[in-house]
Amino acid sequence: MTPAPTDVAEIDPQAEIARLRAELDAWKARAEAAEAAADHDVLTPALNRRGFVDALNRAMAYCQRHGVAAALLYLDLDGFKGVNDRLGHAAGDAALVHVARLLMSNVRESDAVGRLGGDEFALLMLNAGVEEGRAKARQLKSALEGDGFVWDGQPTGLGGSFGVRGWDGHSDAEAWLAEADAAMWVRKRGR
Repeated sequence: MTPAPTDVAEIDPQAEIARLRAELDAWKARAEAAEAAADHDVLTPALNRRGFVDALNRAMAYCQRHGVAAALLYLDLDGFKGVNDRLGHAAGDAALVHVARLLMSNVRESDAVGRLGGDEFALLMLNAGVEEGRAKARQLKSALEGDGFVWDGQPTGLGGSFGVRGWDGHSDAEAWLAEADAAMWVRKRGR
């Protein structure tokens, strides 16, 4: 009987180490992509609700530790159902992407933008009080209404109602979101 040839002597250890490192790097990249996907909205470039709540939790801890202010803005698009009804769901999706990009282009790197679901967005501003949050809401509302969304050559107006709540020692992200949502509904009903 002839012994089976062993390939061990034929393996270049340096080449095998390089191959294993490349494989490890590929797995790390996949893990990072999966983690990012878990926190980002599937449609828009914004965070999803889970990612935004995580950002709120980190911000509340930061505010508590360093004694800084933060403002939370809650946006509900006005008349968004009409965009879907008149122009179709592809137009509605494009409008949501447009809004997310508009919000993200008008905030600082330290701020966070999330799509909470449907046509609702939230914006977290660190080192900003409630008055700065209100000023930002006015500026974003103006940009939203004036920027113009165009679908298939047809300009379509977008509007929104903002609710603003400053951080006042909140320790529950969902409670803070609920307060900002309630403030938004007060403004929406008042118009």
